[in-house]
Amino acid sequence: MSSAQIEIILVAVVVAASCSLIGTFLVLRKMALMSDAISHAVLLGIVVMFFFVRSTASVPMVLAATATGVLTVYLVELLVGTRLVKEDAAIGLVFPALFSIGVILISRHAANIHLDIDVVLLGELAFVPFDRLTIAGLDLGPKSLWLGLSVGIINLIFVLLFYKELKLATFDPSLAAALGFSPTLIHYALMTLVSVTAVSSFEVVGSVLVVGLMIAPPASAYLLTDRLPVMLGLGVLIAAGSAGLGYATAYLFDSSISGSMATVAGLILAVTVLVAPERGLISRWLRRRRQRIRFAAETLIVHLVNHADALEVAGKHPVGQLKKQLKWREPFTQEVLHFAGQQKWLVERNGRLHLTSAGSSVAARVTER
Repeated sequence: MSSAQIEIILVAVVVAASCSLIGTFLVLRKMALMSDAISHAVLLGIVVMFFFVRSTASVPMVLAATATGVLTVYLVELLVGTRLVKEDAAIGLVFPALFSIGVILISRHAANIHLDIDVVLLGELAFVPFDRLTIAGLDLGPKSLWLGLSVGIINLIFVLLFYKELKLATFDPSLAAALGFSPTLIHYALMTLVSVTAVSSFEVVGSVLVVGLMIAPPASAYLLTDRLPVMLGLGVLIAAGSAGLGYATAYLFDSSISGSMATVAGLILAVTVLVAPERGLISRWLRRRRQRIRFAAETLIVHLVNHADALEVAGKHPVGQLKKQLKWREPFTQEVLHFAGQQKWLVERNGRLHLTSAGSSVAARVTER
């Protein structure tokens, strides 16, 4: 592996981890669309700043994009405050308007300069090794790496310093306000960091794909744990893994690096949705099926108790009559009998079912509900 490839992977990992760290709170606040809104709307700030400074230098662009991101949040909150539209509708109104103005300005007044829509939307990791940071003749590596590290460190420091405030404002804003914290101030600080993180990732993964890196890894982590510290760590690991696997996929299939990263992140989320231990679709299906089988087994033992007087021996019931009397299919009947046997509610002897003492206790408890 060449040094350029290593640099590309390092930049991708740093950017993905930084996006995931701050994106975790967007997922918990159910504001995933806000990352999409900010990452698109900041285009207007970038274009306007270019008209003033006539340069694509990183610092002015980051400042302008951050200001536009905060403006986006303010306009959304302003619309929500009217109580005429909900938050998702307000986001859907604000960011297309700001983004469209930015696109129009680029197409009309910036068509002949190095500031095009494709770069802003899609980014290009392959060019990262060519834009170097050099101080006193010393090559310190790609500028994107240092920019990504700086933003990532800022995000980490913010989360560590204001962890308690972020947690309270996310899960219980009323309690946070009662304890003297300002949920609004925390909200705007968080959105400011989202803006900074989004614009710092433009040249690497683009504004569209940064949304996937900011939401997909935290969403995957959310499905795997209920603890916030673990979720933060898992999100960063999944994001870093998505970056590494995404580059390998792009190299293997000769495809877009940033697109492959986002695709891998999406695939990891899809797999997590299926196999997550508690919240996954498979585990939920199995849990509902176990509940159905348990309910059916309880119904069976109550049925045996209620119909004992019609049987030859009290507490016995012919196995062959279950399908007919309870209208159950053969496979389901066998599953219910197997479950009841595992729970030691029933025993079978000579083709007849016998309630055990445990089964009788369960039947009594069920009938008392």
